[in-house]
Amino acid sequence: MSNIKFVNSDNQEIKEVVAAQGANLRLKALENQIDLYKFYGKMMNCGGYGQCATCIVEIVEGEENLSPRSSVEEKKLKKKPANYRLACQTLVNGPVTVKIKP
Repeated sequence: MSNIKFVNSDNQEIKEVVAAQGANLRLKALENQIDLYKFYGKMMNCGGYGQCATCIVEIVEGEENLSPRSSVEEKKLKKKPANYRLACQTLVNGPVTVKIKP
């Protein structure tokens, strides 16, 4: 089991949830009513297939506990810092702190 702590842009905790090993970050956020999307993303997201890049999150702590960046992420996030991930492409394997809407 892994703990995922979601924080806002001011690093204030929104919610901490427990996830099974290998859980998808986007699905755990949505299951727990964590709003990952900005206005445009709410209307135009791809549903978790890595095509729209609207579920971008910043990993504050625990980056080593996530799956490696996928080829889709490498392409979509090539101009973003290394700690930015697409929530839909990220699997959680240990404790992590995630900043939503960076």
